[in-house]
Amino acid sequence: MTSTLDCRGLRVATTGGREVLHGVDYAVAPGEILALVGESGSGKTTAALAALGHFRAGLTCTGGTIAFDGHTESCPDLLSEPAATLRGLRGRLISYVPQDPALSLNPLLRIGTQIDEVLSAHGRDAGAGERTREVLADVGLPTDDAFLARYPHQLSGGQQQRVGIAAAFACRPDVVVLDEPTTGLDVTTQDLVLDTVRELVTRSRTAAVYISHDLAVVAGLADRVAVMRSGEVVETGPVDQVLRSPEHPYTRDLIAAVPDLNRAVSRPELPSSDAPLLRVSGAGKRYGRKTVLDGVDLELAPGECLMLLGESGSGKTTLARGLSGLLDLDAGTVTLRGEELSTPRTAAQRRGVQYVFQSPFASLNPRRTVAGSLEVPLRHLTDMDAGARQARVIDMLNQVRLDESFAGRYPGGLSGGERQRAAIARALVTAPDVLVCDEVTSALDVSVQASVLELLAQVRRELGTAMLFVTHNIALAREVADRIAVLQGGRIVEQGAVDDVLSDPRHSYTRELLAHTPSMSR
Repeated sequence: MTSTLDCRGLRVATTGGREVLHGVDYAVAPGEILALVGESGSGKTTAALAALGHFRAGLTCTGGTIAFDGHTESCPDLLSEPAATLRGLRGRLISYVPQDPALSLNPLLRIGTQIDEVLSAHGRDAGAGERTREVLADVGLPTDDAFLARYPHQLSGGQQQRVGIAAAFACRPDVVVLDEPTTGLDVTTQDLVLDTVRELVTRSRTAAVYISHDLAVVAGLADRVAVMRSGEVVETGPVDQVLRSPEHPYTRDLIAAVPDLNRAVSRPELPSSDAPLLRVSGAGKRYGRKTVLDGVDLELAPGECLMLLGESGSGKTTLARGLSGLLDLDAGTVTLRGEELSTPRTAAQRRGVQYVFQSPFASLNPRRTVAGSLEVPLRHLTDMDAGARQARVIDMLNQVRLDESFAGRYPGGLSGGERQRAAIARALVTAPDVLVCDEVTSALDVSVQASVLELLAQVRRELGTAMLFVTHNIALAREVADRIAVLQGGRIVEQGAVDDVLSDPRHSYTRELLAHTPSMSR
């Protein structure tokens, strides 16, 4: 079969001369999904964006060709085309779906207008409104005037991502590049988005390049896989062949790092205790007429990890922030070691419960060094002098396996995994009793995720810290937690030991979450 897109010998270097892609080859046929997989920094995004003739600031193409054979026109080498030609191709014959829909949706424009604009930009004004409704229906969204008049902030994350996919497919492109489009989505919404992508690619015979670090998703979506490491393709082939019988040691290492619901793992021994360390009783929260939390009860023992599961909108982040003191609950109480936590909380109470955000940039100031960010809570929540604070920062960096050289570096100069380790260090620097982790691994590749999970297990073993692990990724359950609490519509619908909940789920909602969880074995 003739390839729609054929990349050969692609070389990319920094403007300083350091080569980051070393002769990359890949090809995609009509109606085929090729997954580019690999760790952060492997070069998969750089290689995929080259299909649009785009290179990030500071990078330049130094060799290779990308042959694009569209259904309506031929481009012998996309990399040699002038900028004006590339602008005409993008969105019309080659389109892009970013990881974050906020990068493709204008918050000031209505949904219908945004898709109409894509069509108008490529000379398809005639029937634009009709095509807009058609492509929204293709991705399973409403097509009525009321929905078209909505703004992006009025949609859920899954709806926003499907609007982005609709815009990408509006002009019936020959090639579409999808950059981690389901990262951050809950498992049921992720399933819907992936089904949408597969259906559109198959029906329109579009060639798709799918960038991902989630091998379980790739196993159920892609036709072929190209595994990248350090700017090179180390293995490529049909998805079943590569993921079931990998030949390269790096591919085997990536597969081994994928969380598996059926894999037994050892868990830290919990200290015996008659009373819970943290107790949440009757937690409630409303926003206007909407009830977000409705009488939630939770307990957390010393050294225990409780996984809080639920879809987007279930209330899990609201609950996590409420028990951390980051927002005020409308009802209920939170007690730590039997003492009710006040509103607002005292410095000692804030020290007791610390929060790790999904994005490290939420707690690491980009204008401060890592040491500077770690020192802030020590300065405000303890009476340590400057020397003691400095020593504590270095000790904490060592605890999260970052050496002393990281103290003087800035967040922008760290990898995603290093930033997340620094954020965890910042939360642990005041020696809290409870650590609340909010989707802390959702944007990490599988090997970095595995190292962060091992770090959290180490913290529990060595420091006895209890953890509330907020996530929508049930596949992590055996790797992380002792118990699971499932939140739906602001209420706990199921709660129990990890093995009990996974092997014999009692609630239909839990069974639904399990059914939608991607697996390498399916």
